[in-house]
Order: sequence, then C-alpha cells, then structure tokens
Amino acid sequence: MPILEKVLIANRGEIALRILRACKELDIRTIAVHSSADTELMHVRLADESVCIGPAQSKDSYLNVPAIISAAEITNTTAIHPGYGFLAENADFADQVEKSGFVFIGPTADTIRLMGDKVSAIQAMKASGVPTVPGSDGPLTDDNERTLEIARGIGYPVIVKAAAGGGGRGMRVVHNEAALLNSVQVTQSEAAAAFGSDVVYLEKFLQKPRHVEIQVLADGQGNAIHLGDRDCSLQRRHQKVMEEAPAPGIPDDIRQEVARSCVNACIEIGYRGAGTFEFLYEDGGFYFIEMNTRVQVEHPVTEQITGIDIVKEQLRIAAGLPLSLKQEDIRFFGHSFECRINAEDPKTFLPSPGHVTTFHAPGGPGIRVDSHLYDGYTVPPYYDSLIGKIISFGETRAVALARMRQALDELVVEGIRTNTALHRDLVNDRAFQSGGVSIHYLESKLQED
Repeated sequence: MPILEKVLIANRGEIALRILRACKELDIRTIAVHSSADTELMHVRLADESVCIGPAQSKDSYLNVPAIISAAEITNTTAIHPGYGFLAENADFADQVEKSGFVFIGPTADTIRLMGDKVSAIQAMKASGVPTVPGSDGPLTDDNERTLEIARGIGYPVIVKAAAGGGGRGMRVVHNEAALLNSVQVTQSEAAAAFGSDVVYLEKFLQKPRHVEIQVLADGQGNAIHLGDRDCSLQRRHQKVMEEAPAPGIPDDIRQEVARSCVNACIEIGYRGAGTFEFLYEDGGFYFIEMNTRVQVEHPVTEQITGIDIVKEQLRIAAGLPLSLKQEDIRFFGHSFECRINAEDPKTFLPSPGHVTTFHAPGGPGIRVDSHLYDGYTVPPYYDSLIGKIISFGETRAVALARMRQALDELVVEGIRTNTALHRDLVNDRAFQSGGVSIHYLESKLQED
C-alpha cells in the first residue's frame, strides 16, 4: 500500500527526475507537469501521466499556480512536491495547495513565511538557541542615530541586508560610519523594487567565512534529527558551484553543538519535512544566516555519507508518518563531493542552451550522476542552466576527490558548452585540496585567472 497515492511533481529537470525515482521506489504514481518547451524532459517521458501547464516562460507555466492546481484536480492528485526553486518556498502556494485539498510536500505555509523573512527567522533562531551573527536584532527604523549606534556596537565592517532578499541580492557591505546611512537608503530602495518590501537589517560582516549548512528532518509531531553538515563555500556571485560533506576541519564538539541547536529549533517551531540551516563559519564560530525550507540542490552528498534517502523521507513525512529514524540511528561514514554541471560558457559564464549531440555519464565505484540529459535532448534557454550533478563518494576525502577527478575526465557533453573545465581546475586546486577555503576563494581565483 503506497504512503501517498499520487504525487504531482511541480518542477523540471534533474530534481523532477530525482523526485520521480523516489516515488517509484515507494510505489507512488507520478504526474509530471511541464511547459510547452519541456515535452521531451526525461521525467515527463517516465511519469505515469503528464499535463502541459503553459508556454515556455516560467511565469506562464512553472510559476502559474492556478494551472498547477488545475492539473492536480484533473489528475486526482494526492500531493504536490515543489522540488527546489520556482514555488518551493512560496508560502502562498503551499497555502493554496492545502486549501485545494492536496498535501503539500514541505513545511506549513506559516513556517515558510516565518523562515522566509530573514528578520523573523533570525529572531526565531535566537529564541531557540541557534547561534546568530551579531546584528540589529530586527529591522532598521528611520532613526538614524539608532542605526549609527547599532553599527558602532557591532563593529565595522557591517552588511545591510534586505529582509526579503535572497540569491545574493539586496545586500551591501559598509566599511565605515560615513557610508552607512546612504548605504541603508540605497539598499531599502533596491529591496522595495526587487522584493516589494523595503525592510532591511544590519549584521556584522565576516571577513573570510566558510558557508556550512546543517541538514535536518522533522515530522511536525515533535520529532527531529540532523543528518550532519555540508561545506558549500565554493561560490560564484553567491551561487554554489561545488559542495562536500562533511565540512572539513571543524572540531567535532563545535559541529555537534550547532547540529543539536538546529534540531531543537525544529522542535520549537514545529517544523515539518526536510530543511537546511545555513551558517557562516569563521574562527570556530557558527553564525545562522537563513533556513531553506525545501530539499537542497546539494542533498546527494548528505545521502552518500548517511545512506538516508532525503526525498523518500520527505514523502513519508508528508503522508503523516512519524520519523522512522532517531538520532542514534544515523551513522556517518566517508566523504562526498558534488559538482554542479551547468550549460554555460566556461569563461564568460553566459548560458549555453542548445542541442546535446552526445552525452556520456561517468561511472565507476563511488560515482553517482543526477541528470536529465540524454543524447538528442535540447536544453531550452528559458530556465536555470543546471543540467546535472556529479556526486563522488569515498572512504576518505582524498579518495572521494580522486574519484571526482576521474569522473570529470570521463564526462562527455557535446553540442553545448558546460562549466566542466572549471570543476576540473577546482579539483586540482591545492588550496581546495587542503580543505576549508572561504566563500571568497573562488571569486578571487577567477579574477586572478
């Protein structure tokens, strides 16, 4: 007897295929919704049913809530999985799904709203004992003297952030008092235009932090566990390029303490589903920056070192089942890397859509490939450039890295340009091989090259 009868996959590409595979393992029927540009996607071919929900542009298809709800209604869907991106962290969508009589595979709308606003998220985390960055403890007001006083208390440099921001937008670093008030005004204006809210707050700007995150699972019934941490410090323009688990070089006592605080926070806020606490880590200190209330692009590296299928756990939790695992059941073993393969020019990073004439996925011990590519597939120009992920696993970090090096050499994608050359360079980079580079490392390296 399946735990959910039918799941509509409200996404595309590799994550849609990933969700479909998890559903098939649990004997759940699948509905693929797609745009008119995505009729040839692999998961659309494999799903039990498919429904075209609109034209190629995302706003007319994958972001078209009425069309997705209608597709769910005509196919008698039980639940909707949003994947990541698009509507995955849209509280109004989650609300509409539940009000329409379907199960939303993710947290409640209220939780998404709470954690989607960075000011309320930080306040909730502080109340739960999660370590946070020294900051304004709430929105800045029009009281300029108060703003100046807060900044003096934090110590320069500081960063002005939009409460509704994301993806690296809506933030400005300020190095001295003379520039502060103008920077606040400019950020407020940009935030209002980009996000519809001019609420901003202030935080200490860390000089050379790493980006480390904690994966959690919670059932909304008072049970929560963590699945360890990941290092996602290799970033370009605040977008992750390569990830690994566990994060190298962090003392176990510090690692365990912050992970426990995340579990406690999940219980405090009644969290339901898979989630990720994102931190900046510097000089032995963890500082919460945000929580992603969905499955992450980089979830496979955690699956590799724990043996836990995160998407299947999402499905079980959505069906109302309590967590089947306790913290003492989780065993961490080995090391894993993930390289995000994008359809983009390796030097200019401009998108490179087009017809894939040849695709050969690497293999061998410890190699996993999550990709919707196949020979003859055409990458459309309308969506994110991610076309696949290569994941390596090894008993040690060195073995996992050696296997990734070989896998990248074996990968063949012809007909379009990809960023594979960048990854080949990174896995041979001495600083990265040593472990523990900061979030600024890749940008600096690219500028030097």
